[in-house]
Amino acid sequence: MDVVALGESMVTFLPSRPGRLADVPSFDRAIGGAESNVACMLAAAGHSARWVSRVGADGFGDHLVETIGAYGVDVTSVRRDPARPTGVYFRTAGDRATDAHEVAYYRAGSAASAMSVTGVDLSAVRAGRILHLSGITAALSDGCRELLRTLTAPRPGRPLVSFDVNHRPGLWPHPGGPALLKDLARRADLVFVGEDEAWGLTGPEEIRAALPEPEVLVVKQGPAGATAFHGPHATFVPALTVDVVAAVGAGDAFAAGFLSATLRGLPPRDRLRHGHLWAAAALTAPGDLAAPPARDHADRLAALDDTAWGRLRLGPGWTAGTQGAEEEVRTP
Repeated sequence: MDVVALGESMVTFLPSRPGRLADVPSFDRAIGGAESNVACMLAAAGHSARWVSRVGADGFGDHLVETIGAYGVDVTSVRRDPARPTGVYFRTAGDRATDAHEVAYYRAGSAASAMSVTGVDLSAVRAGRILHLSGITAALSDGCRELLRTLTAPRPGRPLVSFDVNHRPGLWPHPGGPALLKDLARRADLVFVGEDEAWGLTGPEEIRAALPEPEVLVVKQGPAGATAFHGPHATFVPALTVDVVAAVGAGDAFAAGFLSATLRGLPPRDRLRHGHLWAAAALTAPGDLAAPPARDHADRLAALDDTAWGRLRLGPGWTAGTQGAEEEVRTP
């Protein structure tokens, strides 16, 4: 198994038209979950992936397991909870200029919030080359927090632990969230963190100084790009120009692209470039979950020289790779 991802997924309801949640007459059903998004994209790209979680013994739980499984993800370690429901959330289409959107979560007391050290198959969780975790899980319950502490604790034969900080202040029931997330990040091998969630620190170097323990630290710098620290070495790759369709899912897609390139043993620059390319795939498609770019096409783009990379502009449909790398200019 290449990657095991553990975390909550929810059924997502997307509006049939722009407007306030109070005004939208109907919604289309989809799925959303940081860890399962990563697993689905990796499986779609040909990697073996497993999703471990807990869902309700209800129709929404069926939908999550069946949909995620259809991507080729192993879902045999997902447990059903007859006493707790599957989480759901609703969100508006958002403003394309500002990325402002309204979200309503219905996840308190969800089945996934009951995950615990004794409630998951730890051997299945630890069976991959990479174990991918997220700070969202830590916000769900005391049991989830203890589970993440256990999975990030040093032990012989531990898989490479990938941790996406994913600080969502609205999910935390107490102000201790940032400190706990920092502690979990320091115990991981590979960490993804956005500059805007890095404990008030400024700049990649300052963030690295605060997190010296992870062998690999990826600092996402918004539209500027991303910096990866591999031990003492730093690599920066600028972000791409993208014709955005929906400003959601890019962070999960970036992590998936970076992990895919890591599994393939690519050098740091190419890992970052694949992260940006997979993020562009998410930004140029509707919904939280997009298909990754074709591998040979992404490899061609990742191999561009710095000047050509800086000129690259990607829009809807680019992932099919029907044009030459130097001609990737698409508009909605």
